[in-house]
Amino acid sequence: MSGPRLERPGVLAPPCGAGDRNFPVDHRGQQERPHAAPPRAVAQAGAWRVSRTLRGQLVLPGGVVPGELHFGRTLEAVMPQAEAPQDVFILPGFVDTHVHGGGGGDTMDGPGGIRTLARLHARHGTTTLLPTTITNPWEKVLAALQAVREVMEAGGVVGGADVIGAHLEGPFISPQRLGAQPAHTTLPTPDRVAEVLDSGVVRAVTLAPELPGAWEAALTFAQAGVRVGIGHTRADAEMVSALLDAVHSAGGRTCATHLFNAMGGIEGRQPGPPGALLADPHAFLEVILDGIHVHPTSFRLAHAAARGRVVLVTDAMRAAGLGDGESELGGQPVTVRDGRATLESGSLAGSVLTLDVALKNAVRAGIPLPEVSRMLSAAPAASVGLTDRGCLEPGLRADLTVLDRDLNVVQVYVAGLPLLENTP
Repeated sequence: MSGPRLERPGVLAPPCGAGDRNFPVDHRGQQERPHAAPPRAVAQAGAWRVSRTLRGQLVLPGGVVPGELHFGRTLEAVMPQAEAPQDVFILPGFVDTHVHGGGGGDTMDGPGGIRTLARLHARHGTTTLLPTTITNPWEKVLAALQAVREVMEAGGVVGGADVIGAHLEGPFISPQRLGAQPAHTTLPTPDRVAEVLDSGVVRAVTLAPELPGAWEAALTFAQAGVRVGIGHTRADAEMVSALLDAVHSAGGRTCATHLFNAMGGIEGRQPGPPGALLADPHAFLEVILDGIHVHPTSFRLAHAAARGRVVLVTDAMRAAGLGDGESELGGQPVTVRDGRATLESGSLAGSVLTLDVALKNAVRAGIPLPEVSRMLSAAPAASVGLTDRGCLEPGLRADLTVLDRDLNVVQVYVAGLPLLENTP
């Protein structure tokens, strides 16, 4: 692929707060090898920690600049370095807020499946994720949430991405817009909403606004700090806009669950859910950029209409990372052929996407690398209320994804711990 666009007109305000820490962009020199200085042990408060240094092209909100990072568990310094290698790009670690599975594991499998998917996606640059449920009998949905809780209470996933909670996608969706979801929908009654909130792990939920009780449920979720997603719905634009306004008025965060998919399209007189979500100045917009779910022009439309609010997600199922063959999603047989996962009916069955591939697809669509990085890190982090990650900024978690000149993942760090340390 051709090289990524490294700069763009104008400078976006840093989405992680604390002001613009960018420094001037130097001219590029000849290509060099990526460089990681050896780690050193440093005494701190009576204990020892490992401090590391990475040098390369830092992908910051305002552009790509040569520099170096010093970090332990958090980023200690972000500094200019004119001699930094030219063919290595250092980005904040990717945040996936919608991922069902990968590597043969699925959220609905229990703790083992969650650990498997977290390790698979970490190897592709994802450092934070929300294991995502699928519509199943109520007891199985609750069991999946309990499994997420078990993984979190056990200290997370060794060798995997940070599991920060769950995305409850289903069962509060329209039976007329199932997509690949099994037909086990249910209404978001106060008792059911209370039950999932009692799990203590739900950070994002998908709702169909037209369901009885959806309005009250959305406000309850918002007041609990849960991102309210609009998806798998047959609502019209007016209903979607009204619900978005109500949630925002309550101080909540909103999102499109896989924009353009399982929600109808946009027409001049019938903008539908996509039109309402694109037009809203606060809603984040999930996009599955696998070259199958969303046309590149539709993606560019979302970027143009909602700069800073697009959130790249995988919506990956268990076959991600395994290649073509037979698989399963929510108890339904799935065939993966040429990277396309389908049910027996021919309907799309999630994706086998990883976020490193989504990054390349966004760059091919003409989006500058700093803006793509924001779609992968700062925007998704903000969408679920994370303030400790998403940018290369001192004091934030040292969640880092390092790419080579061809945008392949070569190094991954989660809270400063190396999960992948390849040299091209």
